[in-house]
Amino acid sequence: MIVKTVEWKGKHLRVLDQTELPEKMVYLNCRTREQLWEAIKMLRVRGAPLLGVIGSLSIALEAQNCSIADPKKYRTRLYDTIRYIATSRPTAVNLFWGLDRVKKVIDGAPDVSVKELREMIVDEALSVMDEDIETCRKIGDNGAALLKNNSVVLTHCNAGALATAGMGTALAVIYAAHRQGKKVKVFADETRPLLQGSRLTAWELMEGGIDVTLICDHMAASVMRDKGVSCVLVGADRIAANGDTANKIGTYNVAVLAKYHKVPFYVVAPLSTIDPAIPDGSHIPIEERGPEEITHGFGKRTAPHGIKTFSPAFDVTPAELIAGIVTEKGIVRPPFRQNIKKVMK
Repeated sequence: MIVKTVEWKGKHLRVLDQTELPEKMVYLNCRTREQLWEAIKMLRVRGAPLLGVIGSLSIALEAQNCSIADPKKYRTRLYDTIRYIATSRPTAVNLFWGLDRVKKVIDGAPDVSVKELREMIVDEALSVMDEDIETCRKIGDNGAALLKNNSVVLTHCNAGALATAGMGTALAVIYAAHRQGKKVKVFADETRPLLQGSRLTAWELMEGGIDVTLICDHMAASVMRDKGVSCVLVGADRIAANGDTANKIGTYNVAVLAKYHKVPFYVVAPLSTIDPAIPDGSHIPIEERGPEEITHGFGKRTAPHGIKTFSPAFDVTPAELIAGIVTEKGIVRPPFRQNIKKVMK
């Protein structure tokens, strides 16, 4: 199943509001950069690859709707929009990659008219979206080789179609194996505090006809020990040059448990998620979310008044816990620093 997470409508973007799932599918018509910034910040759109697509499309939307006729002032507005959208969320490198794709178009065409530049920007942004769809397909095909018939997969958070413009990353591997006729059973962690596993992954896999069982996060160890888990598949928001990987909070826990239970732990992500400028995981900026996400479970207070909170949205899994990184160019194996460098070339 491929869910349409974003559609280019010329004067607006139609995006799926993922905060409304699984109860209902609600699409938002975003017409301004402020609406898109809010959609990113509030997780109405989320998932590293999708943020790369949304980042580039947000500049295309501004380029399309901006009425400034003076070429210099028009460019200034676009550069300002790039900086503005970049402030929405700090960890997923794909967002900055998507913005940079469009910025390079602007930088590389200093003498064209407003009309020509507008067309170039829209073309580039739509290319980013089309490339993501194809990248997801390749990732799925490459990763499917890891799954035998009757494989049991454990996954954390959501790295499916909802996190991309295509069929997903980690879940694309499952979809591709399913397409090949392999039976795959999935255990999906609920993924606290915002329950992307239960609200999004479980819903998406059920809609796609995949055998999925929802578990609480702290059940992962028992499931690995007792349910014959073949491997763990997770997505990523940023991968450092040495293979250290930032993903949704709780991923590190799962990786440690997988190591203890001798279950191979795979990260599944496009090359655009690799940040070669980051030497290791200690340099990855980790977003911290508001306290209400853990003190108010979907609107209802679940913690004492005045309690101190610590609410990082992501954690970093050390490279030594990772068996491989599945990309559109194949599976990168340790030693990661050398092999990431090779695949990035």
